[in-house]
Amino acid sequence: MRLTSLLDTSGALGAIVAAMGCASCFPAIASLGASLGLGFLGQYEGVFINTLLPVFASIALAANILSFFSHRIWYRLLAGITGPSMVLATLYLFWTANWSTYMFYAGLAVMLLVSVWDIVSPPRKVCASCTIPAKDVPHD
Repeated sequence: MRLTSLLDTSGALGAIVAAMGCASCFPAIASLGASLGLGFLGQYEGVFINTLLPVFASIALAANILSFFSHRIWYRLLAGITGPSMVLATLYLFWTANWSTYMFYAGLAVMLLVSVWDIVSPPRKVCASCTIPAKDVPHD
């Protein structure tokens, strides 16, 4: 469970850092990256957009799907796959659309929020075979 949380967080943060290195594609987030001292990443813009961004979004997507198999909470799965799916859809399906930048920013924001949610409140295992603690068993 910690591995999937680590993968989800690293995938989200990696996607955000990769987007910060692309000043011509995402000027708002690139200006944030430049203010944090990441302006030197602009020379690697092609690598970030074409390689690293999809890789990190795919890692976050896979981590959330794998995490679902252990906790079985559908709304966490839905929240977890929404952001990476939006980022990947923007990169591969809707790149030329006028609204795609907004969808990309929303996807990154959702990825960041879900990662923070996983750190603050990790999912608990929900299953039918879980045992009841001894103090909760009624005594006759």
